[in-house]
Amino acid sequence: MDNLLSEGLTLMVFGMGFVFTFLTLLVGVTTLMSKLVVKYEPAPQPKAAPSRSASPAVAQGGSDELVAVITAAVHKYRS
Repeated sequence: MDNLLSEGLTLMVFGMGFVFTFLTLLVGVTTLMSKLVVKYEPAPQPKAAPSRSASPAVAQGGSDELVAVITAAVHKYRS
């Protein structure tokens, strides 16, 4: 019985040691990769503003006809 208990404790120590070593290595590699990505990542490019000049009415700030069309579309969608 004593032999079985000592084998169990040995297996537990080796298992927990392996898991601890693996997780420590994983944290170290992840930290290193994060630092490398930040160092070599290209600078983000500014995004262009979306073009709002799809139609002359929108570019001029709207018109009564455009407001009527949008209102009709909203009423149609809600009904």
